[in-house]
Amino acid sequence: MENIPNILDTILGGGYYVVGFVLLLGVLIVVHEVGHFLVAKVLDVKVLKFSIGFPPAIVKRKWGETEYILSGTPLGGYVKLLGEDPESKEEIPPEDEHRAFVNKPLLSRTAIIIAGPLANYLLALVLFCGAYVVGLPVLSTNIGKILPDSPAREAGLEPGDRVVAINGTKVWRWDDMRSTIEKSAGKKLAITVERGGNRVDLSVTPTLGDQKDLFGNRLGRIGVMPSGERVKLGLAASLYEGFRFTLQTTDLMIVMLVKIVKGEASPKNLGGPIAIAQASGESLKQGLFAFIFLVSLISINLAIINLFPIPVLDGGHLLFFLVEAVIRRPVTGKAREAATFAGLLLIGLLTVFIFYNDIMRIVTQGWSLQP
Repeated sequence: MENIPNILDTILGGGYYVVGFVLLLGVLIVVHEVGHFLVAKVLDVKVLKFSIGFPPAIVKRKWGETEYILSGTPLGGYVKLLGEDPESKEEIPPEDEHRAFVNKPLLSRTAIIIAGPLANYLLALVLFCGAYVVGLPVLSTNIGKILPDSPAREAGLEPGDRVVAINGTKVWRWDDMRSTIEKSAGKKLAITVERGGNRVDLSVTPTLGDQKDLFGNRLGRIGVMPSGERVKLGLAASLYEGFRFTLQTTDLMIVMLVKIVKGEASPKNLGGPIAIAQASGESLKQGLFAFIFLVSLISINLAIINLFPIPVLDGGHLLFFLVEAVIRRPVTGKAREAATFAGLLLIGLLTVFIFYNDIMRIVTQGWSLQP
């Protein structure tokens, strides 16, 4: 009997990755498509199909006017609307003309398309806020350890000091203090600490450490470690932290993507389904907070990428709508066909490259991947 936990852990070892991957993608896809679905319903557009996954279909069930489908390729999903393609030969019954997507005002069509990415973004916001509300730990600026021969040691910092301000700006989160230090290599910082009930002003100059950021830049360090003390947040502060962290994460992702496009960051940082499976399994092993954190990160990422102005993505539809607003008619004919083909080609090439990245990462680093 004493070996049962070990046996179960062995059995579930690979299962963590499968379960984590299915849960993560399932949640993100359902939320995205529900966003499109609900706004379409609110704006009285007829929804013909709601599919989780791509063909082949495994289960089909029709409720009301919509056919709900669970399909066998779990890498996406779709909502099929009546009259969604302006060039389709689809027959629209006269009684449903007013409910066809193509016949709705431009603003209504735009709202339906934006609703998918927006739903993913709101999911991340809700999860982050919820995590802080139920107790996601926030490290304080209380110093637990000073490394020998470090700038902090030379500056006179001591274990037990609580950093309360840097260059006159109040700080209480360890992450904020660390972020300021990482960006300030070679720059003298005025640090105010609380020590034994008194405030002490010190000066410290961070040096370049071995650790690098996502863009390959070496980070500043002063040689301190947190005590592990956590700050308890009230409801309002927890919601604020959720909003703050969501915006901070969004900014980081956008900067990262822009740098990749501009060639200032390596495209090897891009990961695909295999990397997601690795990260989802690792995070699931670490616990609920880690998994929620990963779901939130990828949900923001999905929202941003879906807004790229590439035909076949939501952003591609928005691009067509923008052109339509300018020329006063829908984009049709060879122009739309060429743009769609170019979009499919780009997505196909990007998919191949991402799978190559995932495979090479496994070859060079092994399967385990920290989320």
